[in-house]
Amino acid sequence: MTWWAQLRASLFGRPTPTYDGTGSGRRAMAWQVGNPGAVAALAFSQDELRAKSRDLVRRNAWAAVGVEAFVANAIGTGIKPQSMVVDPALREAIQALWRDWCDEADAGGLTDFYGLQSLACRAMLEGGECLVRLRYRRPEDRLTVGLQIQVLEPEHLPTTMNREVASGNVIRAGIEFDRLGRRVAYHLYRSHPGDGALAPMSGTGGMETVRIPASEVVHLFRPLRPGQIRGEPWLARALVKLNELDQYDDAELVRKKTAAMFAGFVTRLAPEDNLMGETSSDEQGVSLAGLEPGTLQLLEPGEDIKFSAPADVGSSYAEFMRQQFRAVAAAMGITYEMLTGDLTQVNYSSIRAGLLEFRRRCEALQHGVIVHQLCRPIWQAWMEQAAIEGTLTLPAFSRRRREYLAAKWIPQGWQWVDPKKEFDAMQTAIRAGLLSRSQAISAFGYDAEDIDREIATDNQRADELGLVFDSDPRNDARRVDARNTHASVEPGLVEPQDT
Repeated sequence: MTWWAQLRASLFGRPTPTYDGTGSGRRAMAWQVGNPGAVAALAFSQDELRAKSRDLVRRNAWAAVGVEAFVANAIGTGIKPQSMVVDPALREAIQALWRDWCDEADAGGLTDFYGLQSLACRAMLEGGECLVRLRYRRPEDRLTVGLQIQVLEPEHLPTTMNREVASGNVIRAGIEFDRLGRRVAYHLYRSHPGDGALAPMSGTGGMETVRIPASEVVHLFRPLRPGQIRGEPWLARALVKLNELDQYDDAELVRKKTAAMFAGFVTRLAPEDNLMGETSSDEQGVSLAGLEPGTLQLLEPGEDIKFSAPADVGSSYAEFMRQQFRAVAAAMGITYEMLTGDLTQVNYSSIRAGLLEFRRRCEALQHGVIVHQLCRPIWQAWMEQAAIEGTLTLPAFSRRRREYLAAKWIPQGWQWVDPKKEFDAMQTAIRAGLLSRSQAISAFGYDAEDIDREIATDNQRADELGLVFDSDPRNDARRVDARNTHASVEPGLVEPQDT
């Protein structure tokens, strides 16, 4: 006993727990707790958590659906930048160059920049983190901007590399830090450790590490604790429950299949008789007989047949699975309906309340993690490279760097359960001055300037072709003229009002 414990015991007697969770009584006897730091908590468990998470996503439909649901809502068609440069001509030039570059962004040539966003987000959800390497290209590659993106899984960053280097820096979990705690480099495997000799970049040194400056690597993960340097798989809290739930559901399926087979057992006094046409006995002395639909088998006196009756879970199966799925959905951060597709117990109010809560969580991920860690560094590297190459004319870039880099990132818009109610509420907010048109348009994932240009172009084309639509005020004037003309020709008839 420490001196402080002895002093406290002598002054106040035997101490009593201040909180219910403290103490070592009978109920807490099996509660073994630990309190590792943010780095140590993942140092020895990250590889196993990641392996189990990937295994579940590969073979478990619910884990795969949960990850896909989060990616579809967080990224969708892409989180797109809108330059905030004041000069309209320069702003349009920046946006046009960015649109051209997006098609060339993938170093593997498989997708565009927004597809890379989905790939990186999926890797972060499944493996806990994602590494994105900035690959600068030569002029002879003839790219719009000499920069491409390579998405790497976190296995390229070894968790077991922990040492000090001659410069005084330290390497923790494959990341090199200087004496001020800043990231200066990442030590990456040339190829994925799980691919071995099958990796395209394996050769003779596939498992050798390469030191990459931190300025050329984007490390995407969700920080949950101060001081955390590596990411935690999002399925970490649902791994055991998902695995056991999958086994339970599979066992229930096998039980139903066995019950549907209608198996029976015949007991007879004379084993040598062959009354039901069973096959000859095998090496274990077991013979099998079959029953055809519509047959009635007569048994000899003294023979009896008993049919198997596997235990049934009764009506509690559906409710039990529903409750377990709710726990899994809570652990994954999505709604029960997204995980299962079950909409039998929802109405407009309940599903809207659930979607609002999920979308708040999703927006926090979009702006606090994906935009901050992934989108903004790539936008910065892209614009700096465009300025260096002269593809964009940016006078005094080093002095006006913040002005040129200013951008607003617009995620994909949400689709509501009842669009009419949402649009009516949005229209009321705009008319009351509580919401701008730009904000309303951005909520649907579009740029207000692009929408205005498209509307102006559509209106001009309609005027040139003499088209008048319902939204055109001239259409109301034509209706009034038509009514007056109709009334003057047939004064005894009354035209019904428009509904």
